[in-house]
Amino acid sequence: MQNRIIIAIVAISAIVLLFKFCDFKKEDDSTLDYNTNLIQQQIVNVGKLVVTEGHFAEVITYKDQDEYLMGAVSFEKKAIVIVNADVTVAYDLHQMKYDINEKNKTITIINIPKEEIKISPDLQYYDVEQSKLNPFTGEDYNKINKMVRANLAKKIEKSSLKSNAKNRLISELSKMLILTNTMGWKLQYEGKVIENEADFNQKIKG
Repeated sequence: MQNRIIIAIVAISAIVLLFKFCDFKKEDDSTLDYNTNLIQQQIVNVGKLVVTEGHFAEVITYKDQDEYLMGAVSFEKKAIVIVNADVTVAYDLHQMKYDINEKNKTITIINIPKEEIKISPDLQYYDVEQSKLNPFTGEDYNKINKMVRANLAKKIEKSSLKSNAKNRLISELSKMLILTNTMGWKLQYEGKVIENEADFNQKIKG
């Protein structure tokens, strides 16, 4: 009789421990799902269009000359062009690709979209000189437009516009870093665990 009582107590204890274990696992899974949902929501919040704007101005002189009779006669056309251009450098973080590993509590950024540079020039023509034998044509305006865009592209490279856009990008991505660090997760990019903004700065080209 005493043995039966002992066996019953052991069985009841085992059942209680089993239920407690099951409850613990359920709570752990629930916490993991909660953490994952929080992280996904943060990524959605980060996933937006980051835009940095700039303005550039320049004055160019366009000249073209047609020659006849072995260069004995020539007809020149020229114009002064004043350029005012609005420029935007944008990162569309809606296009960012990532992977969430719940088991290892790791987010891996697979791809960060490249910057998109948009140049919107406004051209004003002054002191236009031309002749009937060498008038301004659509081809001239296309040449001027290409020349303006090429000059602006060089100015953009030498300016701080791209670096400012990159800093804004890193600032947005760091919101993910803060959350993962707070929740005990890891953030990876290009095979490296990202621990601070400086790590992003080294990895992101531009």
